[in-house]
Amino acid sequence: MFGKIKRFQQEDNKIFIEFEEKKVTVEVITPFIINFFAPIKREQRLSKAVENLKIQECSFNVEMKKESIEITTDELQIYIFDNFKVDIYDNEGNVLCQDYRYDREPFVRRGNGADLAAAEGHKVGEESGKYTVEVVKKMEDDMFFYGLGEKTGHLNKKGYHYKMWNTDDPRPHVESHEALYKSIPFFIALKQKKAFGIFFDNTFESHFDMGKENSDYYYFGAVDGNLDYYFIYGPSIKEVLGGYTHLTGKTPMPQLWTLGYQQSRWSYAPDSRVWELADNFRKRDIPCDVLHLDIDYMDGYRVFTWDNEKFPNHEATVGKLKEKGFKVVTIIDPGVKKDKGYNIYDEGIKNNYFATDKDGVPYVNKVWPGDSLYPDFANERVRKWWSENQKIMMDSGVSGIWNDMNEPASFNGPLPDDVMFNNDGVVADHREIHNVYGHYMSKATYEGIKKCTGKRPFVITRACYAGTQKYSTVWTGDNQSFWEHLRMSVPMLMNLGLSGMSFCGTDVGGFSFDCTAELLSRWVQMGCFTPLFRNHACSNTRDHEPWAFDSATEEINRKYIKLRYKLIPYIYDLMWEGENTGLPIIRPLMLHYQEDAKTYEINDEFLFGKNILVAPILEQGKTARMVYLPEGDCWIDYWTKEVFEGGQYIIKEAPLDVCPIYIKEGSILPNYPVQNYIGEKEIEALTLDIYPPKEGTEVKYVHYQDDGESFEYQNGEFNLYEFTVRREAKGIVIDIHNTHKKYRNAYKGFKFKVNGIQISEILVEGKSVNFSIKDGVAEL
Repeated sequence: MFGKIKRFQQEDNKIFIEFEEKKVTVEVITPFIINFFAPIKREQRLSKAVENLKIQECSFNVEMKKESIEITTDELQIYIFDNFKVDIYDNEGNVLCQDYRYDREPFVRRGNGADLAAAEGHKVGEESGKYTVEVVKKMEDDMFFYGLGEKTGHLNKKGYHYKMWNTDDPRPHVESHEALYKSIPFFIALKQKKAFGIFFDNTFESHFDMGKENSDYYYFGAVDGNLDYYFIYGPSIKEVLGGYTHLTGKTPMPQLWTLGYQQSRWSYAPDSRVWELADNFRKRDIPCDVLHLDIDYMDGYRVFTWDNEKFPNHEATVGKLKEKGFKVVTIIDPGVKKDKGYNIYDEGIKNNYFATDKDGVPYVNKVWPGDSLYPDFANERVRKWWSENQKIMMDSGVSGIWNDMNEPASFNGPLPDDVMFNNDGVVADHREIHNVYGHYMSKATYEGIKKCTGKRPFVITRACYAGTQKYSTVWTGDNQSFWEHLRMSVPMLMNLGLSGMSFCGTDVGGFSFDCTAELLSRWVQMGCFTPLFRNHACSNTRDHEPWAFDSATEEINRKYIKLRYKLIPYIYDLMWEGENTGLPIIRPLMLHYQEDAKTYEINDEFLFGKNILVAPILEQGKTARMVYLPEGDCWIDYWTKEVFEGGQYIIKEAPLDVCPIYIKEGSILPNYPVQNYIGEKEIEALTLDIYPPKEGTEVKYVHYQDDGESFEYQNGEFNLYEFTVRREAKGIVIDIHNTHKKYRNAYKGFKFKVNGIQISEILVEGKSVNFSIKDGVAEL
């Protein structure tokens, strides 16, 4: 395809290389990030993920050698050979990533009855296809792969094949699923304790084979489009993720209430059912911030409408719920009902806002409303129109929008390849837009809510592409009330976090099938530590609200939902850290313990930030489990306060009401008092839950505070508190400094819970002060 190298030319940070058959561009984004681009389909680079890219000025050298072009940055050595083969080394000459020099050679698949096996219902493996765009890399023995979004299976993706094609598949999700709702064509490779990432920015159907076809190589390819990929060097996984989110964007600060507990079902309707739900939360002393309304709140499933029989005075209902602390989030699907006289349809037809067939006729398929049309979200004019429609919902008091069915899903077969879109001036077919349809819808929704409210938008989406984290939170779609789906959610959420999607969660309790009391009890323990904490269930399944089973299950739900509200300031700190660094909230152990090879394939534990390790129970009937504690730190059992050295496996007894939780020694956890909903109480004093470091050492923690809803923090209106805890022979010393004080509602005081130490005296600036202790917390 490329031929031999003829010459190169350098302009600023770009190196233009002319081969015999084609010209390519290699661009130095930073000393750690290199882009490789070849215009296979078109000259334009129409990235949906990379917006407002910032190039870091850096020195690098380009030199023509006998057989290659050598590009050297402070961190990398890149060699470009004939046929656009690329080898990359670190600055010490260690190989990081090499192109494979041989033809692909799939493993032999033996058998005499493939047709018969398929007829019986077995999925018969097929040789992978050849792709218009394809890059094959040499597999190293000691390699691990992470990321690729919400894919099923284990944390380490080595040995698997995945397809990037947003897919609404209601069947139970198992390891053989190659595609689900999201397409995030980015992975992180770890070898010899060094990490790099590759982001293949191509929106067509793409494939990632991580050694399933042949263990000698791994590859990524697409059915069409350009060759456009970024190599991102670490050497730490944290640095790779920072580089990827430098390109595609970081998750912005959410409104504080979005971190509270959320309750959903298909569907809470009519309004009397919603009030029954709301009253139960308050009278049962179970905190809740958000109630979700699924499709039945609409008039005949027409988006941006309300059913006046089920919700005869919806604005008053939403307003009264808000007075009781409940925010309402409503579902919106892309399918617009074909119905003359319905204003959304009429406006779309009048202004050519809908996707068309190849002859320019608006394309029609079926979804919930029946015959429906699909807005052309690739067109900026259409996105602006959709953004403006968000005001309809915001004016009725709704606090957030839940985008569903935006793969896009359809009932009369998938959208044909020749459904046409206006990709901001470039004609594109469905093959190119499919994977970014949900991304564009989320962007339009985000921008519309922001414009009409001035607050940080709360958007949830089922389908997305790389970069959607700038606009929306995500959930993992229609899971099942199976123990296997609870187990699978842990590596799925960890890999979403490693793919830039920090604000993510699952349907707690499972969406389809019937949940059990034990399953809900274990799932709410997991959900307590997921950024999006939402219980959701399908139509015609049994109830699984916190009180739906028995008093013991209700008490377990209450216990962990209240724990969630206690940890709200810690979670908010993690969101602030994530906006600045790209780090997720749910983290695989190896993110912070890359030197500890035992952490590389742990699928059933995770770090919640860097200070809390969660090892949930994921199997029916299990009341004990083995927990690995990473080496290099001591860990304290959250419930018993027992101290354990890291670098070992321990057995933890875990009766039904106990989720194994461990706190890293030297941690400072900010706590809030438990509330019925966020904002119910003004937080005048912050509680510090302190796990002191070893004697003679000190630890620091930075806590963030702002108004919890506006964008004023971007103008500097926030507070930063730096807490330092130093352990001495006579006790511990706590220093508190307000290092950035721009937000008016600063804390008026602090409370202290010091684990492992009996408090006998408290000195403030050298003077003894009076204090009282309640529930282990010292109040001055």
